Amino acid sequence: MISRMMSAPQQSEITPKLVEALYLEAMALADSARQYFDVDGAGDRGGLDPLARVTFSCESLKITTRLMHVVAWLMVRKAVEAGELTASEAIVSARRLGRGGDAGGQDVRQDLLPPRARSLMAASIDLYDRVKRLDAQLGGDAPDASDDARARLDRLRASI
Repeated sequence: MISRMMSAPQQSEITPKLVEALYLEAMALADSARQYFDVDGAGDRGGLDPLARVTFSCESLKITTRLMHVVAWLMVRKAVEAGELTASEAIVSARRLGRGGDAGGQDVRQDLLPPRARSLMAASIDLYDRVKRLDAQLGGDAPDASDDARARLDRLRASI
C-alpha cells in the first residue's frame, strides 16, 4: 500500500474553490497592474532613460497578456462548473491556456525596471506558471501557440 502511494503521481484536484481563489488573485493582480502602469507608475516611467521606457512599456503589455490568458482559462473552468461547457469541450486547443503568457521575462533586463514593475512581473509569471501546471493536468502539454492563434482567428471569422 505504501509503495503504491509513493509511486503514484501527485495530482491536485481542480476544485471550484481553487478556481475561484485563482480568479480573485488574477483579477486583483490585473487591477494592480493596470493601476500601476496607467497611473501610479507614470513618475517611475518618466524618470527612466529611453531604452528603459521601452522595456517598461513592453513589460506592461506582457504582464497584461499573461494575466488575460490566465483569466480566460479560469473563465473556461467556471463555465465547466456551471455546466455551460463539458470537460471535453474545455480541453480543446482554443480553450486551453494560451502560450502568450509563457514569456517568463528571461529576455528582459529587469535591472532597467522600477521595483514595483519587477514585482508585478514576478507575480504574474508565478500565477501563470501555477495555472499552466493545472492546465497540463487536464490534457497534456499546453497547445502550440500557432494552433491557438488559428483557432481564435477561426472563431473571430465565424462571429463576423
